[in-house]
Amino acid sequence: MSMYSVLMVDDEEDVVRAMQKKIDWESIGFRIMGYAHNGIEALDLAEQEAPDVVLTDIKMPYMDGLELAHNLKIMYPAVRILIFSGFDEFEYAKEAIRLEVEEYILKPVDADELRRIFTKIKESLDREMDEKRNVQKLRDYYMESLPLLQENFYSSLVEGNVSEADLTRFLSDYQIEMKSPMYAAVVIHTSTTQLPEGISAVLLTESVRRLAQEHLANKWDARLFPHEGNIVLLAPCRSQEDVMRITDEAEAFCRLAKHVSQAVVTIGIGKICRNLAEIPESYRGAREAVSYRSLYGAGKAINIGEIAPGEERASDNSQKKLLALFKAVKMSTPETVRREADAYVQEMVGGGVSLSMHRFMVMELISSLYRFAVSNRIDTEPIFGEDERLFRNVANMDSTQLEDWLCKVSLMMQEQMQSNRADGAQTFVSKAVDYVRDNYSDQELTIDKICGILGVSAAYFSTMFKKETGKTFIAYLTDYRMEQAVQRLIGRDEKTYVIAAQVGYADPAYFSYVFKKKFGVSPSRYRTERK
Repeated sequence: MSMYSVLMVDDEEDVVRAMQKKIDWESIGFRIMGYAHNGIEALDLAEQEAPDVVLTDIKMPYMDGLELAHNLKIMYPAVRILIFSGFDEFEYAKEAIRLEVEEYILKPVDADELRRIFTKIKESLDREMDEKRNVQKLRDYYMESLPLLQENFYSSLVEGNVSEADLTRFLSDYQIEMKSPMYAAVVIHTSTTQLPEGISAVLLTESVRRLAQEHLANKWDARLFPHEGNIVLLAPCRSQEDVMRITDEAEAFCRLAKHVSQAVVTIGIGKICRNLAEIPESYRGAREAVSYRSLYGAGKAINIGEIAPGEERASDNSQKKLLALFKAVKMSTPETVRREADAYVQEMVGGGVSLSMHRFMVMELISSLYRFAVSNRIDTEPIFGEDERLFRNVANMDSTQLEDWLCKVSLMMQEQMQSNRADGAQTFVSKAVDYVRDNYSDQELTIDKICGILGVSAAYFSTMFKKETGKTFIAYLTDYRMEQAVQRLIGRDEKTYVIAAQVGYADPAYFSYVFKKKFGVSPSRYRTERK
């Protein structure tokens, strides 16, 4: 029997304890995963483990039950929310309906009624899980997916195999409307090395595809289709800023897929293109963003414009034999770089080519290396020098010397790229830190606001900020505000509510709550003990 998790939220601990004892939760298929005193604590617990059901009071300090329900639905669209309250007011019930709350229960809560409600929810959750995991239903859905002609068109479009002259005719023939001024390609990659028991890679991907159709494609009015083992969306955009919204919503979808389908999903977002003919470039960027999961971790949304804003993909005219080496330079270990460089040289010199052909291949190699370096903002002078005899020197090298030279050049480029990436992340994290120190008193300071100022998505910002500082942005902001509060408590003879406003808290009671949570005592007692 499936066990579903329940998070209870109420500022009256006695009420929660009573409800925990009213029924045998495990016997009806539930476990109590935790208890929170208010909505803010509940969101913290939900980030650690996504609950299946949240049972919350309405009236609580700092964040009430309705605001909590709104935030939870954004983070975890599939969560079931029950609200219990002593307030039999129409406006509360109406707002609960708008938020798709499962039940609105009046206090005191009757044990039989509570058991009946949770039994019904258990049956609903079981049906939902069975539907999403049932092998036969997934197979049927797979056979009834998008018409073959439309899928072939989308695949041809992203691969650059549809000419501008043929676009209008194909769109008309296949009854496809794509009239947005801009588009962004999104690639959804489902890990096939981390499969839940009893389901194949194909069916797991189809489960993720169904979720993506419901939660992304329908919401964005995007075109969704399978391509080369991944799921691809062509998302219409109104402005360049839409790519940050897409990135954040894709990050939330990664969490949803993990919770519902037990799938590890990585999503790549390409740069926005201004017409359909440019979609192949956006698709290549999205596909490359997915490949960066080895650097940034799987199960996340990765925006190519944020992780590699100055990069351009290698030209189609570049030697295809170098692609593996260039990919290793970008993302793999030095050992892999050496292996790929050696493999390229062995293939280059192992075909018994003529001297003139060998010289031509050396010229192509050097040109490709230069183009790769320039497109990735690599300083070429420390790597290649200014010696005009470079081509002649390389052309006269034997295979061993050529391998050593190519390995050396490739590793130097890799080192520069890693340094550039680190510098880029450190730059915007430093700007964020400086902004906090200058504006910590701003009561409206949030992740969304700082990301808007920096021009990055919340998902990427949160990942890099924690990587660079060891703290989440909210934790860093809270710690800095507490440091400033301590200085004022000790150094100034001001009221606590004044200090609260000075360090960014509109609610003095919430300021005291946060202060006591960090230091173990109230602000007034902290001041008294240090006088």
